[in-house]
Amino acid sequence: MSVREVLHMGDARLLQRADELRKFDTPELHTMLADMRDTMHALNGVGLAAPQIGVGLRVVIFEVAGNPRYPEAEAVPQTVLINPVLTPLSDAMEEGWEGCLSVPGMRGLVPRYKHLRYQGRDEFGAIIDRTVSGFHARVVQHECDHLDGILYPMRIRDLKDFGFNEALFPGEEVRDE
Repeated sequence: MSVREVLHMGDARLLQRADELRKFDTPELHTMLADMRDTMHALNGVGLAAPQIGVGLRVVIFEVAGNPRYPEAEAVPQTVLINPVLTPLSDAMEEGWEGCLSVPGMRGLVPRYKHLRYQGRDEFGAIIDRTVSGFHARVVQHECDHLDGILYPMRIRDLKDFGFNEALFPGEEVRDE
């Protein structure tokens, strides 16, 4: 398929709430998903939301499998999640560093729920219902925020914990998510 342009923070389309997908298993959906996978892999990302490529639908993909940028992260199965519903399983939260393909070159310390249930459908319309924690929960929350027009800097509690990669992590190679 093809690698698509990823919209950057400041583009008004990233601030809009995405619409629910109504038709599953269509050629158009499969083409968009292939493009999203190609884009995510080309940029060494672990997730991508349809609004990031200018498509205002409630569709995200994510996967962590031997990503060199996250060598310590637990594996997260390749997932297509459509029309997701996220339910925190407790009030417990933890802060972690996040980056984003739509906010290139920057990182921020973002609070996220530690334990989460997510539900939705895959590209064929089959039900997905998972209970997750840790990095998996963080990735799902980050990607699903895009569907509601939320970029991770909007969740940072203290802007002292937000900046350019080279200033925050001197001497380290840090890439965007």
